[in-house]
Amino acid sequence: IYSPHLDQAFVTLATNDNYARGAMVLGKSLRNHQTTRKLVVMIGPHVSDPCKGVLLKIFDEVLLVDVLDSGDAAHLDLMKRPDLGVTFTKLHCWTLTHYSKCVFMDADTLVVQNIDELFDREELSAAPDPGWPDCFNSGVFVFRPSNETYSKLLQYCAEHGSFDGGDQGVLNGFFSNWATADISKHLPFIYNLSSIAIYTYLPAFKQYGANAKVVHFLGQTKPWSYTYDPKTKKVSGDMQETSTHPSFLLDWWFLYASSVVPMMTEGYGDQPFHSGCVEVSLEGSSTRFLPQCSSTSQEPHHTEPYVPPETSEERKQKWEQGQADYMGMDSFDNIQKKLDAFLK
Repeated sequence: IYSPHLDQAFVTLATNDNYARGAMVLGKSLRNHQTTRKLVVMIGPHVSDPCKGVLLKIFDEVLLVDVLDSGDAAHLDLMKRPDLGVTFTKLHCWTLTHYSKCVFMDADTLVVQNIDELFDREELSAAPDPGWPDCFNSGVFVFRPSNETYSKLLQYCAEHGSFDGGDQGVLNGFFSNWATADISKHLPFIYNLSSIAIYTYLPAFKQYGANAKVVHFLGQTKPWSYTYDPKTKKVSGDMQETSTHPSFLLDWWFLYASSVVPMMTEGYGDQPFHSGCVEVSLEGSSTRFLPQCSSTSQEPHHTEPYVPPETSEERKQKWEQGQADYMGMDSFDNIQKKLDAFLK
């Protein structure tokens, strides 16, 4: 189908296989709601080949980015800030200069209505963060790719770092007049409806929630951290939000189970694939698969025992920002080991 908007794109980022699965669902949700724009996913070096293969079927472009390891002279300063590696990778979206305008979306977002009208907005347009509304949430934002802006962002990072340890702190510091300069750059909250915010102001959600266009699964527990039973269409997991308002989580899992899992199964072939769905074993007993991809790629598998963090404050900040290391130190197995040791 011919599209007159070939120079505009939705962009997301997947640094590992779990976020790749989030990106797959996001891409499918954009396609299902008839976007006329291109879809681009930037992936880190730890995304496995089977996951990459599925992304190639959903997205128009799959770009490998590993900013800290690139030979670009501009990155020498960044080596002073290795803690911001993932942040720098995300900022790489400004280098997509073959597009005139883009909308960045985190891989833990889900589109529930067409949002192509966002391309009528200018840089930097974003929705307020529910935790501090004078800051914008960097899970969804409109931007114009520019090598000049990219260089300035890198310079800002090197000189100032990030006040919250992530990309949101960097971007709010750089686009510091967002709160006051131009109200047209304040996206309505329905374009970045935080799953956390629903429960802090439930009456407003009941009043306006049906207008939601993008749901953002903020917080430490992501949709892929749960288990889903396709037969009963129920999600199980330890999170009070599932009992309060499970519909968006169910939307995510329905799309994942119906559209993504078949593609993943095909991509993995005879390799073991943990879908996160409850399936039935040969003996007829219910088997819960771990909600993470497994592959024979070179992705490092973390099996170390639980190790206390270098500083508890840094650790707390990462959890609060939804940046827990689910594939490593914060994996379910390691948390369970810690609990078992504590209870004994």
